[in-house]
This record gives sequence, structure tokens and C-alpha cells, in this order.
Amino acid sequence: MKKAEATRLTILQKAFELIYVKGYQTTSIDDILATTQVTKGAFYYHFKNKDEMGLAIIHEILKPTMAESFIAPLQNQGDPLEFIYGMMEHLLIGNPFLKPEFGCPASNLTQEMSPWNVDFSTALNGLTKQWEEALIEVLENGKKNGFVRSDADSKQITMMVMSGYWGVRNLGKLDNGKESYLLYLKELKSYLNSLK
Repeated sequence: MKKAEATRLTILQKAFELIYVKGYQTTSIDDILATTQVTKGAFYYHFKNKDEMGLAIIHEILKPTMAESFIAPLQNQGDPLEFIYGMMEHLLIGNPFLKPEFGCPASNLTQEMSPWNVDFSTALNGLTKQWEEALIEVLENGKKNGFVRSDADSKQITMMVMSGYWGVRNLGKLDNGKESYLLYLKELKSYLNSLK
């Protein structure tokens, strides 16, 4: 990787970490510069402004992370209901980066930026659609292969799983702990078992 590419990636990764903890609007370019130890000139060489950097975070950090953490676990052969539960358990309990007190990075950005910035809204909606389509597809395959009841509505299940995940992430921020995660996972397991 060339030095300029490495610098750009460092800016994106460190800015993402700061934004996850502090929020997008309260994270300044000066905060990012202090954390990355790059000059203002280097920042503006890579990004015209903070919003361009924010969109790059969505496309270059969040999108691949979502593909790896939210979609790849669903691509295995076998019972998709077990894979969905395992993915949620890992995201809520096993993932060392995602802290209860900070919520879900994509959800945080959606709540903070979608009402004010159509480009953020479009990019974040793309992330949501990517996950939604993957869940529906794996559930439909599960129905064909006998793992999911044939009368189950894949889109309805998907909305329940996604909204539950984002909702419990917000509760975790309020609780500053994983108690609500454990309650959610228990109920999720029961719900998914009812779909067999």
C-alpha cells in the first residue's frame, strides 16, 4: 500500500472509531487530526470536507464490515435460523469492538445524520438494504431446504430481526450494559425456534 493510501485509510479508521464513541456531529476535524497525527493539509488532500470523509467511512469501512459481520455468517449451508441467532449473539456478546454504551455505528449515524443529509441517508439506506436482502435470501433458501416453515414470511422475519437488533443496541446504550442483550437473545431464540 502506498503512503498516501495508508494515510487515507488511517484517517478513515481513526475517524470511524472517534465517531463511534463521540458521535459524528461532535467529532471535529481537529479531533481527527489529533488522533491520526496527520496535518490539515494531508486531511484536505484526501477529503474536501468532513462530510466527504463521513461518506467514505460508510462506503469503505462500514460496508465491508457489514458484509463480513452481518452477511458472511449467513452464507453457510444449513439452518439459517441457527446462523441468524449465532450472528446476533456474536454481534451483541462476542464482538470486542461493539460496546453496549456506544450502540451500533450504522444505527447511530442513521439517527444522527439521515434527517439532515440526503447523501448520508442514501448511503446508510444502501447498507440496510444489503443486510435486508441477505436475510430474506437466506430465509427463502431455508424454506426451500426445509429449515424454515413454508408459511413463514421472510420479509416480516427480517424486519423483526433487524429492528430488534437496532432497538436493543439503543437499550444497551441507555443501560450501559448487556442485560438487555441477554433478554433479547433469549426471546430471539424462542421466536426463531417457532419458525421451524
